[in-house]
Amino acid sequence: MPKTLALISRELIAYFSSPLAYVVLFAFLLYNGFWFWVIVSFLNRPETQAMHPLRLLFGGTIFFWLLMLFLLPVIMMRLLAEERRSGTLEVLLTSPVSETQVVIGKFLAAFVFYLFLWLPTVAYVAILASYSNIDWRPVATGYVGIALMGLLFSSVGLVTSALTRNQIVAAIFSFLLLALLFGVPIVQNLATDPML
Repeated sequence: MPKTLALISRELIAYFSSPLAYVVLFAFLLYNGFWFWVIVSFLNRPETQAMHPLRLLFGGTIFFWLLMLFLLPVIMMRLLAEERRSGTLEVLLTSPVSETQVVIGKFLAAFVFYLFLWLPTVAYVAILASYSNIDWRPVATGYVGIALMGLLFSSVGLVTSALTRNQIVAAIFSFLLLALLFGVPIVQNLATDPML
């Protein structure tokens, strides 16, 4: 376990040492903040029927799914592809850690970074809670669903990153797999949803 924790901290340091992490974090917060503002502005109009803003924020619009389909492959693309391209994968695998520890360490580091992206969105819930009563169980369930979706997306990203040396190719493969997995049902569900 200490070796896996060392690998996780190594990966998190690598994430936050690169400008990509800050670009992704800024884009994620800007995009989510903008759509939160749009949803709240829309729901504040008198002619709008009552809706649940957090439902719209947690996957009730196509914009949420577009963000996830484009953003998560960018986060996951470097996991093993960068190690393989730079030649450090062999060094890592010959060190006193098992392949399983390497894979679990990289997977958990990507997942922790994904959760770190969602942490500031708790402020949206706090803003809504200051103006109205919120049932916290659906909110907690929404965050658990977001976390579980992050686990699935992280695993797809790890697999595609293991298949290639190029980060961009890994991101494209990951996007295509996730689009096939989620795209058709999401579009079908959103097209038939009378609330949108």
